[in-house]
Order: sequence, then structure tokens, then C-alpha cells
Amino acid sequence: MVVSGAKPDQALRLRIIERIADIDAAAWNALGAAPYPFLRHEFLAALEAEDCLGERYGWLPRHLSLWDSDNRLIGAAPLYLKFNSYGEFVFDWAWADAYERNGLKYYPKLVSASPYTPATGPKLLVHADAPAETHQLLMSAGLELARQMEVSSLHWLFTTPQETDVLETGGLLRRIGCQFHWQNQGYEDFDGFLATLTSAKRKNIRKERRRVAEAGVRFRLLDGKTASPGDWTEFHTLYESTFHRRGGIPTLSLGFFQAIAETMPEGVLLIMAEHAGRVVAAAFCLVGDDTLYGRHWGCHEHFDMLHFEACYYQGLDYCIRHRLARFEPGAQGEHKIARGFLPAQTLSAHWLADTRFADAVARHLDYERDGMHEYIREMKGRSPYRSQEPQ
Repeated sequence: MVVSGAKPDQALRLRIIERIADIDAAAWNALGAAPYPFLRHEFLAALEAEDCLGERYGWLPRHLSLWDSDNRLIGAAPLYLKFNSYGEFVFDWAWADAYERNGLKYYPKLVSASPYTPATGPKLLVHADAPAETHQLLMSAGLELARQMEVSSLHWLFTTPQETDVLETGGLLRRIGCQFHWQNQGYEDFDGFLATLTSAKRKNIRKERRRVAEAGVRFRLLDGKTASPGDWTEFHTLYESTFHRRGGIPTLSLGFFQAIAETMPEGVLLIMAEHAGRVVAAAFCLVGDDTLYGRHWGCHEHFDMLHFEACYYQGLDYCIRHRLARFEPGAQGEHKIARGFLPAQTLSAHWLADTRFADAVARHLDYERDGMHEYIREMKGRSPYRSQEPQ
């Protein structure tokens, strides 16, 4: 299929890829995915190969790919045909309910995202040498596919500000959300970070860390090369237990974690908490070029403040020691503010086929954006830092 808008001498062609393994890993990563572990070919391929997607969970790959006349991959977008809204973290349950109440089907829909990963990163992946209009061509290809498949909607989730502008210019609806992120201001050590906080917040963090240490809990920090098969088995048991306790679905298989540990070992961080010689808890993170992404946690036993230590303080210390610029510990959580994380805006863009619902959603998003801006301002007012928030 020749892409509409491509110049004749470029002869760009669109292919819909149902197995990312059919695309060369180096070619995919060269489109700008490499700095983002959750967008790397290895990560997305492991999800597909290790039974984390498919009909069972309602994620069917339909990746967009653009190829030039030399059959070189110059653009792509991770894209999935969805039969539910699970694992997206940009919640549209109310939209689906409204469709159903009016006798319409909201599912299936198309979603461009990294499955189960609420982290910002480019979804319009474009090679540095690609034509200037490639971003727009990918967006147009997504819209054309949505129309051809007669789905209810197309959603681009956790997009960057630049590509959100492209999508909005193309007629999609901008939506904003809020997470809580930490910025590294070049701290020499953890105490240097603490010194920037108010006295009360500084004392509280030291108290929380001291409780964990005095309980005799010790930590091992591992990557894909140093974690053993037993470590991954132990972690996966903990990971599943968290979902079972909360009534959720643990979609990520042990094989998935083992696969990315092997194919992108520098991109994973496993934080194992041990007491009296045995594992009692663990946290799993992804490591990007300049950002640590907190993802999953589980525990066998309760220790006071262990969750904060394993999921936040160990990660903060890791970022400082490894000179990472940011720590994004996952979705939601106002309790993170007192521990140095500040509100950060997240973005998404949406297209709905039914113009009546598109108009209604647009009005709702105008109201929602005003409320979210006010919420972010309020959360910034709770900053734990002694002076102006870090820039």
C-alpha cells in the first residue's frame, strides 16, 4: 500500500505487521525506540512470544511500518487491536459505557502504546533520515487503518509533547493526566538529595529507611546478567501475588521476564529484599538511557516501610549513583510527593469514529483538562523541597 501524501520519488509503503519478530530488531530500535526500554524491539517481542498478549488478554498486534523504495524501515508505531481497556492506564471506561448505553460497540478499538506500561515515550517512531512528513504519514496511516477496520476509535497513549502536537493538529483530541516523577539535580549522594528537602520531610525519610534497616532487611540489586533463574522465579511469584491480592490479572509471564533479562540485560533492574537469609519482597524496574521506570512489586511478609524503601528509596539511590536524570515510579500516588516526587503532566491523543461521541468527548476533555491543570497546581503546592521545585 502506497502511503497517501508520500512524494512519488519516495514511494513510501505501509505494511501492517502482526508479529514484531518479522521486523529486524536493530532497524526498529534505530527509529528512536532504543532509549526507552519499554519500546525496544526486545521488550515488545518478548510480550508477543511469551504469551502476554493475544486473544487471551485482548491485545492483538497490528504494528504500523513505513518502508522506503530501498525497503528500509523509516517509520513505525506500536499498534494493537484491543477488545478491552485493561493495561492501558489512560482510562476510557466511561466512554465505553456510554457507547454501550446507546446501543453501540466501543470494542474493538486501536491503541498505540507499550502494553501494561504507563510511561511516556514516542509512539510515532521515525528514523533520523526519514522525510520530514513521516510523523504525519504514520498518523494518517493509523487513522486510515481505523476506518478500514471500522473500529470505534484510535488512541495514542503516553505520547511526547511534540508528537501530541502533531496528533492534535491532525484532528485528534488531546487528553492530559498526572503522574509523580523525580528529577536528579546532580546529587552526589542520597544525603545530598535529602538536604534539599524540608526538615520534616528529611527526618521522615530517614526514619522510614531506618525502620527497614533495623528490621534486618537487606537488599540485592541485580540486572539481567547478575540475576539468576531462581531470582526471576522468586520475583515472578511475588509479582503474581500482588495481582491476586488485588483481584487483578498478572499478564506478564515468567518467560517474559527471563526473555528481556537475556536480550536487554542492561535495561532491567531487580531489587531483592531479604530477611534472615530469604527473599521477603522484590521490586522490578526498567532502565532507560537517562530514566529509571518503576514497574512491579510484591512481598511475602510485612515489614514497616518496606514498600517505600524497595520501590522508591532504593530506586532514588540507584539514580543518584548511576547519574540517571529521572525516576518515574509508575501511575498515580500522591503519597510519592512527600518522598521527593513532583506532579508531571502526561499526554494522550484520541480519535472517535462517531462524530456525535467525538463532540461529546471533546467537551468533556475541555472540562477535564481544566480540572487536571488545577490538580497539578495543587499538588505542586505540596512540594517537599525547601526552595523552589527542581527544574
